[in-house]
Amino acid sequence: MKRNQLFSHYPIFLNVWGKKCVVVGGGAVALRKTEALLKHGAQVEVISPVLCSKLNQLVEKKAICWRQKDYHAGDLEGALLAVAATDDIETNERVAKGARQEKILVNVADNLQSSDFIIPSYFNRGDITIAVSTSGKSPALARKLRSQLEEELGDEYALLASMVGEVRSTLNQSGVSVDGNTWQKALDMDSLLDLLRAGRDQEARDVLVNNLKVQEQSKP
Repeated sequence: MKRNQLFSHYPIFLNVWGKKCVVVGGGAVALRKTEALLKHGAQVEVISPVLCSKLNQLVEKKAICWRQKDYHAGDLEGALLAVAATDDIETNERVAKGARQEKILVNVADNLQSSDFIIPSYFNRGDITIAVSTSGKSPALARKLRSQLEEELGDEYALLASMVGEVRSTLNQSGVSVDGNTWQKALDMDSLLDLLRAGRDQEARDVLVNNLKVQEQSKP
């Protein structure tokens, strides 16, 4: 398949914790990309002759490393990924070319064809991450859908994820293995979420454990 043909992106959640990620650019777009990487524990290096005020604040806090210069070939060495976020098309293309030469994943702002990956619109509810993508066709629509889902999914979903994780961990430590189908049948979402919304956390846990037992006992 040629690069300019229609394709769908392979969804993936990438661990960037403690890894070098380079953002080329110093404006609002670079700021958004930088803040998202910092949120997930990346070691961010920003390359730009000048920075917007908020990026400057991150430099002053030593949250990011700033290389006060124009981008040049070789600047991406050792990075896990790169983001080209300048307002200059030629510079962004040189970043993309450099990334490919270094075999580094690259995202080019507002340029789907030059990007190895796109960044979805997402939000978190505890350990749950909901990401929405339109494959680059309409970032505005992705944000709209994300906002709608963000309103619909409350903090009880974070509590549910935490509770399920604890129950699963307890069962594993006891040497009890529960298959995926059993979990699916035991997760009575409506009743569990209602209990968590009412602050009846222990009762919700008991219901889940009982559901698992019933499902295990009903197996042929």
